[in-house]
Amino acid sequence: MSVLRIVANLPAPDPTAATAFYRDLLGLDVVMDHEWIVTLAGSGGSMVPQFSIGREGGSDAPLPDISIEVDDVEAVFARAVHAGHEITYPLTDEPWGVRRFFVRDFAGNVANILMHL
Repeated sequence: MSVLRIVANLPAPDPTAATAFYRDLLGLDVVMDHEWIVTLAGSGGSMVPQFSIGREGGSDAPLPDISIEVDDVEAVFARAVHAGHEITYPLTDEPWGVRRFFVRDFAGNVANILMHL
């Protein structure tokens, strides 16, 4: 199992306004826009910094605190269930092309663990 990407999600009632602020301030590019959540990314370097700004987590789920892309979401899901961690959103294939689940960490933060289909 390898971690491929970690994306922080910042809550915002108006993702478009927040996107313009960070895009203009930091020169970031919009790399995904679903209207309810927008992902911005830098360019260059071996690791591309990214974060998302949204008002919800999609499919009527609350916005998770962080998103972590992995290459085998089923393995991570099995590990989380086996460890007895609280699953706050079930393992789901989403219409925008990801398979994901949400899990609450020891501090109460919710992580969106995902892989692209």
